[in-house]
Amino acid sequence: MKQFVAAAAGMLFLFPGFVRAEDQLHQRPVYTLHPGDVMTLNYRFTPEFDQTATVQPDGEVNLIIVGAVKVAGLSVDQARQRIVDLASARLNHPELTITLDEFVKPYFVVAGEVDHPGTFDLRENTTALQAVMLAGGFKDSAQDTQVILFRRINADEAEVHKLNLHKITKHPDLERDAELEPGDMLLVTRNKMEHFSRIMKASNLGVYFNPVQGLPY
Repeated sequence: MKQFVAAAAGMLFLFPGFVRAEDQLHQRPVYTLHPGDVMTLNYRFTPEFDQTATVQPDGEVNLIIVGAVKVAGLSVDQARQRIVDLASARLNHPELTITLDEFVKPYFVVAGEVDHPGTFDLRENTTALQAVMLAGGFKDSAQDTQVILFRRINADEAEVHKLNLHKITKHPDLERDAELEPGDMLLVTRNKMEHFSRIMKASNLGVYFNPVQGLPY
């Protein structure tokens, strides 16, 4: 087990032509709102419009003063600014504070040739290799030179990266292991697979991940 922990950092190889893809893999994005998130809105000077609202499946919240507002995919600050812009039609320089009360817990998914595929909580900084180890490690049939990382760009598209996790402990630059972001999906392949485009439709990911027990969609 100690060898597994020690092995959980290393080299990252991406598909040819990926521009600054390594930098993209190490960015930690601001949390964006999802359906089911619950937030409380407080207006400093007009508390009669204060309310708690839930993001609906269509990504909208229904607010007292402005009606339905699309907030899914926005950060809390972006949502606040959008609501303030709309509320300004009725209020003079509204000051709004938004508190996120409930939110989708960060997670990642590991599927394919690992002993225990599934969905895992992303509670701390986790690399791709650490994620594989949490999923029970590579099976004998796994092709550890071709692990596919799917990272959502938006609700419709995902970016595709190819990782080579074979003997990465021999590489001196441990920072080159891919650090996961919330919602990332890892597919450990068995044999040489079909060509993956750099960008693919998020709806097509179900071909590889829907059979995984506990997948949150």
